[in-house]
Amino acid sequence: MPRTSIEGKIFATTLASIALGSGIPLLLQHTGVSPLLAWSGGLLLALALGLLLLRPLTRNLNRALESFRGGLLNFRDGDFSISLALNRNDQLGELAELYNEVGEILRRERAHIHQRELLLDTVIQSSPLALLLIDQREHIIYANTSARHMLHGGRPLQGHPLKQILPECPPELAQAIQSRQDGLISYLDGEHSQSLHISNSTFVLNAQKHRLILLREMTRELTRAEVQVWKKVIRLISHELNNSLAPISSMAHSGKMLSEKIESQQLAGVFDVIAERCHHLTEFTQGYARFAKLPPPACEEVSWSALIARIKPLHSFRQLGTLPSRPGYFDPTQIEQALLNLLKNAAESGSTPEEITLGIETDVHGQLLSVSDRGAGMSDRVLQQALLPFYSTKPQGVGLGLALCREIADAHGGQIQLHNRENGGLQVRLWLPWPRKD
Repeated sequence: MPRTSIEGKIFATTLASIALGSGIPLLLQHTGVSPLLAWSGGLLLALALGLLLLRPLTRNLNRALESFRGGLLNFRDGDFSISLALNRNDQLGELAELYNEVGEILRRERAHIHQRELLLDTVIQSSPLALLLIDQREHIIYANTSARHMLHGGRPLQGHPLKQILPECPPELAQAIQSRQDGLISYLDGEHSQSLHISNSTFVLNAQKHRLILLREMTRELTRAEVQVWKKVIRLISHELNNSLAPISSMAHSGKMLSEKIESQQLAGVFDVIAERCHHLTEFTQGYARFAKLPPPACEEVSWSALIARIKPLHSFRQLGTLPSRPGYFDPTQIEQALLNLLKNAAESGSTPEEITLGIETDVHGQLLSVSDRGAGMSDRVLQQALLPFYSTKPQGVGLGLALCREIADAHGGQIQLHNRENGGLQVRLWLPWPRKD
């Protein structure tokens, strides 16, 4: 249906008024009225008629413009939910349709942006990367879940001044944030050494300068990288030693046979010592090789009572509490080896056998095996390095027992923790997760 224009309506109304204003004086003159009076009356009547005809048009026009004004005010306030109901067959009706189309587009765009913001916020909140956004007044205006747990015990951070939060952080971390340091930092968190990578960036948002702080936990990554380097060194040393020990052992055996032919007891004793040391070195390198080539765990359901029965004859300990009803799930050979190493360390700590305990607990998240003793415990320095390969405080130790336990825990997706106990002694907690449900 063709649209009529407002200009056309006004022109038609005016033309009708003029036609009536011209026709009425002519009619009055035919009735004998004087021309001056006839034209004066006709013009007044035409003017009144024109105003009467234009009134509905101007009233509808004012209503339409008021509707547009209200809609545009809503747009200015960010409200795109209002649509105009103007059923007009003119330019204002066409303009109302365009207004409604623009409003619908803006509503869809806002919904799309809102969904993207929700997705971005969900990703940021679930990220292990701690994120802080600081405004130019040094107030925290945004912090994700990792930042809240790392810096404020899980409590909200938004709105707090940065200087109010920093005293609750470890001094090294607080100093790094305060001085806008970039790079790796290390600090002692209780009895554990932690490593973080911190980065600072500055940008302008809403004409104000903001600072973005990113904190990434690097302890596990650095530990894994360190262990991989140690494994590579161990494999290289083992390879070179084995290449040398094999011919030395063979030559010692041949030398001993020759000494027996010439009946030289002293020379035979020398070759026996050489053969014995070669055998000792071979076993020594094989021990390191087992650490460097730990196979992936072959996990299965394991009876706790069967596990206790296998390790009980090898080391004396006292079992704490009752065993869980749910079977364990892990590689039985590797976990048995880890427990034997921990019980051996407990026995060598100076603790009496009656005070060495093994506790087993389970919950919905995983399995916790705890070995405790009443020995000498560990100093802070030893606790920081006890899980490193080759580190040992024992005169004859090789530094592989706890390192192997950590490797086994990591291979299972778990972790191992060492804590000094009150009133003396050490507790080692080996936590293993349940298998993931697909």
